[in-house]
Amino acid sequence: MLVRNFIFWLSTKRSVTDPIARRGMKYGFARRFVAGETLDEALSASMDLCSHGRHVSLNRLGENVTTEAAAREVCAGYIHMIEDLQAQNLDGNISIKLTQLGLDIDKELCRSMAREIAARASALGRTIEMDMEGSAYTDITLDIFESVQRELGNCGLAVQAYLYRSAEDLKRLAPIRAKIRLVKGAYHEPKNIAIQKKSDVDINFRKLSTHLLEGATQGSFFPAFGSHDPAMVAHAQAESARLKLAKGRYEFQMIYGIRRDLQNQVYAAGDTLQVYVPFGTDWCPYFMRRLSERPANCWFVLRSLLAESVQTTRQPAS
Repeated sequence: MLVRNFIFWLSTKRSVTDPIARRGMKYGFARRFVAGETLDEALSASMDLCSHGRHVSLNRLGENVTTEAAAREVCAGYIHMIEDLQAQNLDGNISIKLTQLGLDIDKELCRSMAREIAARASALGRTIEMDMEGSAYTDITLDIFESVQRELGNCGLAVQAYLYRSAEDLKRLAPIRAKIRLVKGAYHEPKNIAIQKKSDVDINFRKLSTHLLEGATQGSFFPAFGSHDPAMVAHAQAESARLKLAKGRYEFQMIYGIRRDLQNQVYAAGDTLQVYVPFGTDWCPYFMRRLSERPANCWFVLRSLLAESVQTTRQPAS
């Protein structure tokens, strides 16, 4: 836990992340978890995934824009992402962050741009998903999501199992029949609002998974399970079988480059698998959060850096 918290803290420090960002793509170690810095690179990775039967969700990395002009630029970029998915006939959607759409500037500005993106996706027969960010944004994210989903009906939302409030939030969302991406939660939240012990988060994840699948039998939810934990995946598979829920009425979501073995197992079992494909120049904070989640990720990067360092020292001087 101490290592995880330290790496997460480092991910918020530009003095740390900027130097890493200048080298990470050059030396290649970041490409395990980040598809690239450009949309073209993300689309190329998506083509490969889709050719192997996966669906994709494109995610432009970055958070908390500070000007309306920057928010509008991001909005246009999101729409371009949807249109490129359509032009290349790729199975998938996009994931959006409301803080990239000016949520810190003006709620109505953010709502209008989220609606604009969803409307364009709807016109193309596609969906969007809204990421859930830190707890300071939970209420306002739910408000905007509800508004856009009620009008257009093509939105999904991430719900975090480590928040005590999530069971009540699902009751609130049931009437709008939305896709819900259940995740454990990746932000460092205080103990008065978030479950701190991993085993207790796992218990709540299982409980909410069952609730979503039971709701799916009534048409209240389309559950999407965002986890790389084999125990959580197995629980969702067992519960869907118990409820005799057709495989096309729920899905699993995993992150690009993480637990590719488990991704293969889920796909081989006949379940729908959507891969979250992150890209962008502001990739380093995201990358470090991925490192904080599993010690094995840290060792992977250290091994990569060591191998690259050895290779560099062996190259003859020019």
